[in-house]
Amino acid sequence: MISFKQLPLEAKAAVAAGVVFFSMMISRTLLAEQLAFGTQRWLRRLQMALFVNALMLIGSLYIWRCIVTTFYRLSAANSYCFMPWKIAVLTFLGLAHSSFFTLLFLVAEEPYFFSLASYTCLGAYIILIFFLFTLGSVEQVYKLLVSRGAKTSGINKGSKTVMKPVLVVMVTVALTALGLLNASQPPAVTSVVIPVHKLPLSMDGLKVVLLSDIHLGPTVGKTKLAMVVQMVKALKPDITVIVGDLSDSEVMAIRPAVEPLSELNSPLGNYFVTGNHEYYTSDVNSWFELLKSFNIHPLHNENVKIFSPRSSDDWFCLAGVDDIEAQVLRYSGHGMDLKKALVDCNADHAIVLLAHQPLAAKWALQDRPDINLILSGHTHGGQIFPLNAGAYLLNPFFVGLYKVGQSTFVYVSPGTMYYGIPMRLGSRAEITEIILRSS
Repeated sequence: MISFKQLPLEAKAAVAAGVVFFSMMISRTLLAEQLAFGTQRWLRRLQMALFVNALMLIGSLYIWRCIVTTFYRLSAANSYCFMPWKIAVLTFLGLAHSSFFTLLFLVAEEPYFFSLASYTCLGAYIILIFFLFTLGSVEQVYKLLVSRGAKTSGINKGSKTVMKPVLVVMVTVALTALGLLNASQPPAVTSVVIPVHKLPLSMDGLKVVLLSDIHLGPTVGKTKLAMVVQMVKALKPDITVIVGDLSDSEVMAIRPAVEPLSELNSPLGNYFVTGNHEYYTSDVNSWFELLKSFNIHPLHNENVKIFSPRSSDDWFCLAGVDDIEAQVLRYSGHGMDLKKALVDCNADHAIVLLAHQPLAAKWALQDRPDINLILSGHTHGGQIFPLNAGAYLLNPFFVGLYKVGQSTFVYVSPGTMYYGIPMRLGSRAEITEIILRSS
């Protein structure tokens, strides 16, 4: 029988990840009622950081083997550049691994440089490991296809061995720089006209501004939020809605960064629904109270009637549901409750639903096909390559406008900022200006 000491490092990392995951399940079930709420919140975040880092360790060992050990086995190991290269790679991996811990220790009004550096390294880590694995897989397939009798000189083999990691590192650096540049730009303002069945004629042309996935936290602070708010105000919306993932931190840690939201002044109201990251903060009720003080109305499985500025007899139903992650986390008093959210909303009036995840939008339409428009976020449009493909496959609606049936639309925002990694590749941050049309 193989002992733990005899296992390869990758297997040991996998075992560590399993142990941390098991401890997460134990603390969420057996210890949930025995620990103080604040302790639970801190413990969950620590466990998540440890779990992700254990999984990342498998990838880090692979990266080290590909771009450090490979050189060591060649004459390049004797070069004066080899030691600085080892230090650079070790520093890069250390920063990438530390990124998730910044949520615990480095959150303030504005991002710390260390947080920005560590999350940038995390983005580069994802790109690097993708290309190393892809190129390695192609190389293995090629070896199987070529004739086994063909011989290659040692010099050619060595040069090919060196060229692969060098090429991948160069591509990673270039894409990282491009991603940073793209994310540093102000979000694009996208104007979308959506016909809404049974919307009163007096409300034709009503303007709704959609924000989603701002992710205030280690890499997004007050300055970026203030820029977003000024852009929203310049659009002069009738209604502003925030469909979740406003923050990655608890109120106490980041309150000063949220203050620009108090400047939102849409005449028909500002509204908010929770995303999964609000529940990761374990501080949802505090966020509700803070947003209310800024005149932003949380729709906690509830609805409001939006009356026409031109006629008090004309209105539509604006509803919002809690994020579906609340049930998974067993967050007391929270969870998607569509029946409660749509009480008194019927087919006689237009229904607009705010639901953070596209999966929740799909479930809502299965239960209530009379919903006319659903506004969601969550996917970030994948945010960075190669995560785009995963986000596309895992969500029933990916990004942009979808028509479902004869008179229902779903719009999925690609996010107004970004989560953690201050990069965008294959996606663009967006503030969405939605013009509602009577139909």
